[in-house]
Amino acid sequence: MEPNSSLPSTLRRLDELTREQGLNQQDVLAPDALSGATGLPERSVRVLLQGRAPANDTVEERVCSRLKAVADAYMARTGKRMSELAAEVSQRLGISEVWARQICVGKKVPNVGHLHHLARFFGVEGGEPFFTVPADEALNRALQPILAGLETCAGERGAQRGELALTGTDADDVRGIALRQARNLPPERWKVLNATLEALLELDSNEEDR
Repeated sequence: MEPNSSLPSTLRRLDELTREQGLNQQDVLAPDALSGATGLPERSVRVLLQGRAPANDTVEERVCSRLKAVADAYMARTGKRMSELAAEVSQRLGISEVWARQICVGKKVPNVGHLHHLARFFGVEGGEPFFTVPADEALNRALQPILAGLETCAGERGAQRGELALTGTDADDVRGIALRQARNLPPERWKVLNATLEALLELDSNEEDR
């Protein structure tokens, strides 16, 4: 899912939607989940969400930092040790395990061909640009599924109030529509989007209880 606006525009629209739907923006835009979806440090995500500019960095620094982040996430998800990951990366790239380890811990910059294979190995969205784009672009891309989910829910909530000529929808339909639109997202992005939808559904449930 490619971003269709700049990060400031996306943040403004998210602010509008969360206010309209009575949501806590801090719950919807969870920095820890967004950090996992972008490979950015959580502190950088928080800075960007506040509308501030991130620290300047080079492409090489971005690649090393994000490779380390996805490698750490891979080990946490699979329970594998660094030695096992280095062996797998070594085999995939056709390099020594020592060099593979240096890449995974963020100490060496892979060449373009290796970066392509690493993007596929770790299953990141967008291929090589995941590791190279500036932080604001990376976060903006990760926010698009959340924005799409909120837009969908806003439309369906309006329909239920008679603002649109739509019938026969309920909370499960809303969630299904949003998730189908983002069916090709990697696990980290699914986590972000699903958390947003859970917050929306909980809000609807609380309104019905009242």
